[in-house]
Amino acid sequence: MSVTNRICFTCFFLLFAGRMQAQELEPRTYAALPSNLSVIAIQAGTLAGNVVTDPALPINNLDVTTYVGGIGFVRTFGIAGKLARITASLPFAAISGTATLNGRDTAAARSGFGDARIRFGINLIGSPALDKKQFTHYTQDLVVGVSIITSIPTGLYYPSKLINIGSNRWGFKPEVGASKRFDRIYVEAYAGVWLYTNNTEYLGGKTLTQDPLASFQAHICYYFKNQMWLSVNGNWFSGGQAYINNSPTAYDFDNWRVGASWSIPIARGQSIKLQFHSGAFTTNGYNYTAFSLAYQYVFL
Repeated sequence: MSVTNRICFTCFFLLFAGRMQAQELEPRTYAALPSNLSVIAIQAGTLAGNVVTDPALPINNLDVTTYVGGIGFVRTFGIAGKLARITASLPFAAISGTATLNGRDTAAARSGFGDARIRFGINLIGSPALDKKQFTHYTQDLVVGVSIITSIPTGLYYPSKLINIGSNRWGFKPEVGASKRFDRIYVEAYAGVWLYTNNTEYLGGKTLTQDPLASFQAHICYYFKNQMWLSVNGNWFSGGQAYINNSPTAYDFDNWRVGASWSIPIARGQSIKLQFHSGAFTTNGYNYTAFSLAYQYVFL
């Protein structure tokens, strides 16, 4: 089997950016890959339910449907003999739904680009920078890496509106992750914390601040002989108390989500992936269901 076929199902990344960063449930972020690899991905999906779009929410009786599409790019390379990668993605979203605000039913719709996201990561242990020929003879064992994710406020934002696609603030997430391969079983876990700048144009000139939001996710994958794989995914996120003009809102978060992913090879260097996740335990908001379909093309 060619190197491209061996690795072309390991590089998918979530394009649901914007203000739902802690909800990430994407497997294989710290998998070993050859250096000088490029990946182009296109993803589309839908989220339905209490899709919280702001840390000062949830809103009573919020029922939102969000359609999301996006494009992303991954490039791997070597730094001091270690495998590094950079990922960039830009989503587009269309939101429509209803909510109860101040005792009154209301409806709204938005469409536009979301916040772009860039991830830089390096595998510090167990994943050397190998070219295509060297990677053919490589078998992954334990890999440990670190990443920094940056959310860039490129998304559509109306200062006078409560529900928006963009966040009008920067977000930064330092993260550490580990993965290990056991024959056909692959396991991994990541832990990180989102840190946010202030939004000084919140609801007509108010200032929105937010405490750090911790997140943890874990995945168990099974590989079939044709390189198709299935994974079971779960995450937990906690904290994120929000303040409006230094007055705390009533909400922070302590939520769990679970899901599954199915990656299917369709041609040399090409694959599609189906993904599903839903709320398992929800204290505030985030009680929604998400489906996505992605196509990826890998080239060396």
